[in-house]
Amino acid sequence: MEIKNTKTDTVLETIGRIMLIGTLVYLVAGWNSFPEQIPMHYNAAGEIDRWGGKGEILVLEVVLWAVYLGISAVEKYPQIWNTGVKVTPENRERVYRTLKNLIKTLKLFTALIFAYLIVCSTQGLSLPGWFTPAVLILIFGDMAVWMIRLYRVRK
Repeated sequence: MEIKNTKTDTVLETIGRIMLIGTLVYLVAGWNSFPEQIPMHYNAAGEIDRWGGKGEILVLEVVLWAVYLGISAVEKYPQIWNTGVKVTPENRERVYRTLKNLIKTLKLFTALIFAYLIVCSTQGLSLPGWFTPAVLILIFGDMAVWMIRLYRVRK
């Protein structure tokens, strides 16, 4: 089953791709200006608790691309999604559309979070105290919104 992209899907996908390419361009263009040692891990308060060589930031970029492309691949095959609700011929389109919205927004939020982490790390900055709670609220809040909607459209 193919779920057609809406205008919103296209906008979310475009922003996500801009974030992917943007972080890569940022790393390539700014490589020589980054310090040799950069923050590579932060505690829950956003304080730096491990430093590493600037080359380690490439791991974060690779993980960003792998996660984004992996989710994109799964997005193409709705028949393998664990919907959490019974899919019937009557609700199939609504259920899969709702789950596609969830996937699109989570991909975008993942790209935004990783991009922010990459910029903070290459600039040698601590994360703001609000970062961890904001990420948790953003991700789990988004999932909750779409799960509630899924529960409502399943009938």
